[in-house]
Amino acid sequence: MLATGNQHKVEEIKVLLGDAVIVRSLADFPGAPPVIEDGVTYRENALKKARSAAAFTGLTALADDTGLEVDALGGRPGLYAARFAGEGCSFQDNIRKLLRLLEGIPREQRSGRFICVLALVIPGGREEVVEGVLNGFITETQAGVGGFGYDPVFYGTEVGKTLAELTTEEKNRISHRGRAVRGLKELLMNVGA
Repeated sequence: MLATGNQHKVEEIKVLLGDAVIVRSLADFPGAPPVIEDGVTYRENALKKARSAAAFTGLTALADDTGLEVDALGGRPGLYAARFAGEGCSFQDNIRKLLRLLEGIPREQRSGRFICVLALVIPGGREEVVEGVLNGFITETQAGVGGFGYDPVFYGTEVGKTLAELTTEEKNRISHRGRAVRGLKELLMNVGA
């Protein structure tokens, strides 16, 4: 089960895992306790969410913690990317704040990276953690209509477009989350899970 209430993440991860896995999310388990993401690393937050979901459901749980680190901002928003503009903010609120903070900063100094850490917790004690990273830079204006979050302003240097300008298949091929899921699949195949 996916330890997230973010429907965008659920859909992305379902596609990445493929049809061989039946995916359920926290929406399928009313009463699941909220998890306070107070870890100081992506790893700590991902493990905390996966452990909580596995304990509540009795199922193998997969959780991610994802952030956007912008070099010109000293790594911010980092762990707080989803609530960068404050609690209850929208994707657009976060993008507006990010672009405002980067006003006047030249492109070569707007580099950054998306980081996705996936934690898999299997009831009985086994835990696996993998990371996926996508490098790029923050654009000055939004472009594209796909994706979610910071996708309209994150320019992937590998593809020469913002993530919001990519098809779902293109994004999944190069994204931080796609890389983390592929890393998890490889790890599980190699250890015989």
